[in-house]
Amino acid sequence: MPGPGLAPPRKPPAPAQYNWLTESYQPVPQQEELPFELAPPEECGPAGEHSPVQLLATENGAQLLVCGHGLSLGKKSERVTIKQNRKLCGEVPLFRLQEIVVEGRGISLSTDLIEEACARGIRIALLSPAHRPVALLTSPFLTATVATRRAQLEAASNQRGVDLIRWIVAGKLHNQEKLLRYFGKSREGTLRARLAEAAAGLRVLRKKCLALGAVTPDEARPVAMGFEGAGARIYWATVADLLRPELGFRGRVHDQPADPVNAGLNYGYGILYSHVWGAVMNAGLEPFAGFLHADRAGKPSMVLDLVEEFRQAVVDRPWFSWLLKGGAPKLEKGLLDSASREEAAGRVLARLNAGESHRRQTHQVRSIIQMQARLAAAAVRGLKPYRPFAFKW
Repeated sequence: MPGPGLAPPRKPPAPAQYNWLTESYQPVPQQEELPFELAPPEECGPAGEHSPVQLLATENGAQLLVCGHGLSLGKKSERVTIKQNRKLCGEVPLFRLQEIVVEGRGISLSTDLIEEACARGIRIALLSPAHRPVALLTSPFLTATVATRRAQLEAASNQRGVDLIRWIVAGKLHNQEKLLRYFGKSREGTLRARLAEAAAGLRVLRKKCLALGAVTPDEARPVAMGFEGAGARIYWATVADLLRPELGFRGRVHDQPADPVNAGLNYGYGILYSHVWGAVMNAGLEPFAGFLHADRAGKPSMVLDLVEEFRQAVVDRPWFSWLLKGGAPKLEKGLLDSASREEAAGRVLARLNAGESHRRQTHQVRSIIQMQARLAAAAVRGLKPYRPFAFKW
């Protein structure tokens, strides 16, 4: 479909794909003749001492995660190629991809690959070694809309912004409650009672948040953040009781965590951030103009707003499930080691491609994220009320 504000020519009868950069249709190759191939990491050239090669992909190839010093990504015919020391590590057909996530330093990308990815609408997300988003490469024509951004800025001073704040926090509290109840079903005794008590406390906070009365987002923000903070204290204290003491988790630590549990959460959230950021841009929203998170230079407030309702389902649930089944992540120089990163990334990517019920149909979670971003765009324009996605466990 054409991007906002662009009117592509009539589609030719032969199989073709619209190129947003050349503004013309181009032939589509025979996709069935392009198999999905990723060579095992050990077949690549020698990696750096602390930066082993990692090439992860989901079952349907929608996301590709590349991590390893000295890697180079390029394009050959209709494939993404990954090489190290000029030796081919793997190839992925472009038609299978929706996103390429590049994590770490010393990784190069060819301009041919960047141009082709932009033309196909494939996002390229760059993460730092500390798993924080650095950049998102995408075509500017995919977000060539003005009306949504103007309405978004206006909502920062009207009731539409208040409604978004109210429902964003309520959605996060709901999913925190449901995740604790999910883990409580398989627990016994005092721990089960503790999980149930914490879940009930989160439900009370959610009801109070929905009853929040305010005229402007500036009035609503501190009150809503108070509910969110109270919920976070309940949630993370209960998670600490749930996990094995030897994991060293005592509560949520955002920067330079000393325990592998927090390091895994930071890594998973980094992948989630990049995906939500892409969805926000595709919906025509301004990533740096949020509602719950206050404006600050370099802070993608709108991205952080929409991340909140997906933290528990996309990152917390798969990470905690692995830990509760005996998973033992390890740190190396303050960051997750290679095996732990692979475990965390693989589980997060699997969740993004898992099916969930939404609007009486089953969609992949990554598609639901995009649907929610578009719903937020409709909400700031006054077309539809915003409602967060509530996972059912």
